[in-house]
Amino acid sequence: MPESTPDAHRCFTEIVAALAGEPDVSLGAARKGFGAGTLQVGGKIFAMVSSDGAFVVKLPKARVEALEAAGAGRRFDPGHGRLMKEWIAMDAATAGEWLALAREALAFGRGGKR
Repeated sequence: MPESTPDAHRCFTEIVAALAGEPDVSLGAARKGFGAGTLQVGGKIFAMVSSDGAFVVKLPKARVEALEAAGAGRRFDPGHGRLMKEWIAMDAATAGEWLALAREALAFGRGGKR
């Protein structure tokens, strides 16, 4: 499990503010469950803070594998024991990279290179 930090929600709030002006970017509805408090582009989630406090982004499978191999995080498990191929939960030590990763995830969510 990636290391979580109590600052993940604060960092995520800063990322939301930084990306708020981007076309088609929205914050998921304030409801409970998957999709609440997520960053979305065109209605599709591309970044969020997981229930265990990890910053999670959707990136191409090869990029997720490279980040995991570098020790930056682990493939995301949404709680049913199946690791997601295009989602990575980042370690707290990488917090300085989260905005750049969110921008990368946004580009991927817009149909960027797979």
